[in-house]
Amino acid sequence: MHLFRKNPHSTSLIATLISGVLTSSLAGFLAFVPYTADAKAPDTAARTALPPGVTQGPSAEGITEYNFANGFKVLLLPDDSKPTITVNITYLVGSRMENYGETGMAHLLEHLMFKGSDKHPSIPQDFSQRGMDFNGTTSLDRTNYYEISQASDENLKWAIDMEADRMLNSHIARKDLDSEMTVVRNEFEKGENSPTSVLIKRMQGVAYDWHNYGKPTIGNRSDIENVKIENLQAFYHKYYQPDNAVLLIAGKFDPVKALTLVNQAFGKLPKPTRKLPEFWTVEPTKDGDRSFTIRRPGDVQIVAVAYHIPSDLHDDSTALTFAGTILADTPSGRLHKALVDTGKASGVFQFQMSGYAPGLLIIGAIVKKGEPIEPVRAALIEGIESFAKTPPTAEEMERTKLSIANDYKNMLNDPQQTGVAMSNAIALGDWRLLFLGRDQASQMTAARVSSVAEHYFKRDNRTVGTFIPDDNPQRAEIPAAPALATVLAEYKPQQGIAEGEKFDPSQANIDARTQHSTIGGLKVALLPKKTRGETVNVALNFDWGTEKSLFGKQTISALTDAMLTRGTTTLNREQLSDAFSKLNINGGPSQFQTTRDNLPAALKLIASVYKEPRFDETELERLRKEVLVGLESSRNDPSRLASEAISLHYNKYPRGDWLAAQTLDQQIADVKAVTLADIKAFYKEFYGASHGELAVVGDFDVAATTKAIQDNFGDWQNATPYERVIRKNFDVAPLQEAINTPGKENGSYVARQNLDMRDDDADYPALMVANYLFGGGSLKSRLADRVRQKEGLSYGVGSSLNVGSISRASSFNIGAISAPQNLTKVDLAVKDELAKAIKDGFTAEELARAKSGILQERLQARAQDSALSAGWVRLLDVDRTYAWSKKMEDNISALTLDQVNAAFRKWIDPAKISVVVARDESKINQPNKPGK
Repeated sequence: MHLFRKNPHSTSLIATLISGVLTSSLAGFLAFVPYTADAKAPDTAARTALPPGVTQGPSAEGITEYNFANGFKVLLLPDDSKPTITVNITYLVGSRMENYGETGMAHLLEHLMFKGSDKHPSIPQDFSQRGMDFNGTTSLDRTNYYEISQASDENLKWAIDMEADRMLNSHIARKDLDSEMTVVRNEFEKGENSPTSVLIKRMQGVAYDWHNYGKPTIGNRSDIENVKIENLQAFYHKYYQPDNAVLLIAGKFDPVKALTLVNQAFGKLPKPTRKLPEFWTVEPTKDGDRSFTIRRPGDVQIVAVAYHIPSDLHDDSTALTFAGTILADTPSGRLHKALVDTGKASGVFQFQMSGYAPGLLIIGAIVKKGEPIEPVRAALIEGIESFAKTPPTAEEMERTKLSIANDYKNMLNDPQQTGVAMSNAIALGDWRLLFLGRDQASQMTAARVSSVAEHYFKRDNRTVGTFIPDDNPQRAEIPAAPALATVLAEYKPQQGIAEGEKFDPSQANIDARTQHSTIGGLKVALLPKKTRGETVNVALNFDWGTEKSLFGKQTISALTDAMLTRGTTTLNREQLSDAFSKLNINGGPSQFQTTRDNLPAALKLIASVYKEPRFDETELERLRKEVLVGLESSRNDPSRLASEAISLHYNKYPRGDWLAAQTLDQQIADVKAVTLADIKAFYKEFYGASHGELAVVGDFDVAATTKAIQDNFGDWQNATPYERVIRKNFDVAPLQEAINTPGKENGSYVARQNLDMRDDDADYPALMVANYLFGGGSLKSRLADRVRQKEGLSYGVGSSLNVGSISRASSFNIGAISAPQNLTKVDLAVKDELAKAIKDGFTAEELARAKSGILQERLQARAQDSALSAGWVRLLDVDRTYAWSKKMEDNISALTLDQVNAAFRKWIDPAKISVVVARDESKINQPNKPGK
């Protein structure tokens, strides 16, 4: 099996199109992001006697399993390199376990698990108070919940106690279902706005006859609306039990103390007496190809092909991952070359929707609206089903192995993602399967890939075409999942990777450890530190041009930047992509991660990307097509239309100005007008390193890195002067506008007030805290409490404060998505909450929570090397250090309630706020069934 899967080198367009299809989560994030960790395994049992009833299980690659008498399991992964702790609990229940009329129930239950218990009545508020990063995700076979917090015994104990309490004592109450049902339904409606989401959901239903993998995790609308609270409670009591859950703790903690805390919280829970149901439905072998067509409003064409494949436990799964990658990788995949390079399609994608039971391998193509799709459909099928006739080349196998190996290495270096990654392996029966998949990938052969492709890529195992009577069907028998013992028989744990130092992320330590210099025209910040896996993060920014010289060149600049990664004078696009993989460069030219040994060569390669661009005419046309398809696909999107309208209202710069807002049609016209000569001229006039910032954070040699920066960028000069372009606000009257978006199930609400403010203004810290309380806190804020938690009107609602360090052109923004018929209620609720906040102010309890949450969130951000490097670039640009960050936090800590309330009343004026609503006007008066 290969549990770590992605869409290799996918374009942002395609990644956006397929996101959210397989997994529903509390924050709408895709959950199939496996990760492994590889620290030194703790020998807890050797250091202290285990608690009564607790036994030590397998220990491998930094992780040790402990089993409790009540059936509960815990995995411990200590890692002192970062001052954070991840607590993740996986329940072995997903949409696969749902009954008739209960689709989406596992996901709906996930939402209700955040509504509290008797001991923890306000879980989102508690998360906010502790500055925790948290989420819950539901998929086909499992549900997981995680919290990432600053490392402390108190945070760890609270998280363990909270998870143990809500395992058995969550309210799962009628009043919570009444409001949360409409929130989940709004999440469903959001998916209905995505052509690919709709297509893949229908694909599941058409491809399966009986198995529950044929039902999307988000569920059916009528089931979401009508599910009985008694059904949810029964589902909860059946599956949320200690013998059906696995807890994982990763990060900076004492293993002995953690095991004691887990035993105190979970060990005392009673062993369930109920028996979990047995699932015996097996999907029959397919005996004919299938097809379906969806006709509904949209702006892009998509054709996708699905083939039934075995369980992730079957070793054919890894070979199928190779086949899918070799076919649909960008830019080296066979289908990419056959369809995208020839101009028939703008992009290709592939992913495996599989798990404990047999699943699907889905491969698809994106086609511009109005262009022929049948030739793409035919070429797609032919390219897949003829794969076995031309086995993978040595180059294709090596590229795929390197990509998979790099993926695992990058995940191994980030313990915070362990929970979500391990959840998928746990759902298969054993967390060690994740490592076994890695090992199987490294040993894969071209012959094996070709053989598996020949077995599964068959006409009668395909979902896309029409049914054709055939006396000799070409069937593909799907093998049963082998026993776990058989699967794990050849697995041997590998040695751990290099560990990182215990780094103090305080601003004083960051400033003390950072070395500053000027190299050529670059302001440079170097922060060497030992990191897990010897990783190093680089952030780079170049400044060029003036307001006058950049006039009319917005789009040319964007396309020039996009062309950089499409080849250098010595490497074509595919070769450049391979070079990035060989140097383990994760990211793009302006911000990337690599390793200590690769850093000098990586800086040289990045310099060649900037200094020696290929600027190939064919690649420009491919890029142009991708961009145009992406723009056209958003033409009728309510969120884009609302955002465009409000941007155009406030932006009075003339067309062509560097800061001017553009309509979609203007963007499309500009993209069509750009020539290769324009791009070459822009590059020659503006590119260079006479002005800019560069930061390196992580495991590197200072002297060698300094020399590499000097050798590659020190003498690279701009041909023209640089002068900062500073945005200004315009005096405009408030706007109230409604935009009709026919056929869209979801609508958008956008509001904005311009502010005359900079981040060094005396009122800024107080206004920042006030915004956090009003709408800036994830699930806990005035807006979230009212619009989402209480009234269930929106899946996503919040406010933001956009304040810079140079320009005084700032703004206060509010946004929400909702069903069209609920947007009027959203508008009224937002205005009511604004009025209450201004009239009555915030409370002392809210202020304490905001201070705690903001300060802990900022500390956790500084614990991430990528955030540190990017932060240094921003600070260098305005001649600041992290002492500025410390001063800001001191100001926040010192704030009084009167200061926060006074700042909100002074700066936020409802009479000056513009509002744009985009929705299907025909749905305004349609009833939206209340929750039951």
